[in-house]
Amino acid sequence: MANFVLIGPNMSEGLSIIGQSFTDRCGYRNLFQRMGVSFPIPKLASFLIYLNKTMSELISVVIPNYNGATTIGDCIRSVLSSTYRNIEIIVVDDCSEDNSLEKIKDLPCKIIRLDRHSGASRARNVGVQHSRGSIIFFTDSDCLLLPDTLGLVYEELKKYGPETIIGGTYTPIPHDRGFFSTFQSVFINYSETKKALSPDYIPTHAMAIYKKTFNRIGGFREDFLPIIEDVEFSHRARKEGIRLIISPDIMVRHIFHYNLIRSFRNAIRKSFYWSIYSLSNKDLLKDSGTASFELKFNVLSFLLVLLSVYGIIVFPCPAPVILLPLLPFSINLIVSRRLVASFYRSGGMAFALRAVLYYVFLYPLPVGTGSAVGVLCYPFFKERTTGLGRIGTASDNKPFELPKET
Repeated sequence: MANFVLIGPNMSEGLSIIGQSFTDRCGYRNLFQRMGVSFPIPKLASFLIYLNKTMSELISVVIPNYNGATTIGDCIRSVLSSTYRNIEIIVVDDCSEDNSLEKIKDLPCKIIRLDRHSGASRARNVGVQHSRGSIIFFTDSDCLLLPDTLGLVYEELKKYGPETIIGGTYTPIPHDRGFFSTFQSVFINYSETKKALSPDYIPTHAMAIYKKTFNRIGGFREDFLPIIEDVEFSHRARKEGIRLIISPDIMVRHIFHYNLIRSFRNAIRKSFYWSIYSLSNKDLLKDSGTASFELKFNVLSFLLVLLSVYGIIVFPCPAPVILLPLLPFSINLIVSRRLVASFYRSGGMAFALRAVLYYVFLYPLPVGTGSAVGVLCYPFFKERTTGLGRIGTASDNKPFELPKET
């Protein structure tokens, strides 16, 4: 008896099973050959893809791009390799100064070029307004979708409904497998998925939302800080009664190309703006994704170790007191034990040891520096973090006009 499979968002597995069922097991290939007719696999595949599209909703994949020539092509090709076929790709170029558009001009995507550099928030808002899909999936130009990413997005949104924003995260192992890139990818994967059913925010590197829900929330603030606009958007969505859920199975593979300097620079920049927003939101100590409780305690532990060492050097102490710096260090390892376990699962013992040493003794330097400077600079950024600001409108308060497609 022939085997049958329900055709849904994930096509390749269904095609494989059907091919096996109808040819090898049922002998239909031999029947067609005896009749002198080739077995019409291409026509069957075309029909099944058509059937797949009619049974599923159109997903508009919105990708903001700014000087992403080295990654945007691979990003688009990863979307095109999705097993979920009912998609459109919208690239919004934020006045790139490199040859990004030249790299993707021959790829099947809709390209929109902004008339001036306006930031990722405006690029995403413009992408949504140009979209035709009922579902919007946001990702970044340096992210690679896995073949099942969009299929899982569709399944999760159908499961939870339009009053939900579904998020994903990075794969533990990034596209480039250097130490600093892998450290960052494991850290983000762990931090964003540890509270999957009640996250503080949904990251825009893998955010799925119904278009009507996005419009109801009002889009991303275009006069906001240059990063963490996804955090502000998520908080505003929650106030509208929208549920936030992270699905650990929905993943994108990030292209970091990190070294020590780039890792430090990223930590300083993010902690700087995050501390500014947290002060405005009055949740500086909240366990919030990558701004996790573990990370904040890690910085505090680092400071306590430094103070303990300084005290021992400056003031004569009994021998047992020399062991005092080990106390905050030991407590820190206990607090971060699940992160340490993630390092081990992702890279083995050697990687975990290097990652722990970097996390405990070096990473607090840029995180603490960025946070401290952010606290000091908060009064200068206060207006950009309070109130609703201009949502989904041009940052110069002119009437919003859609750029032309290219």
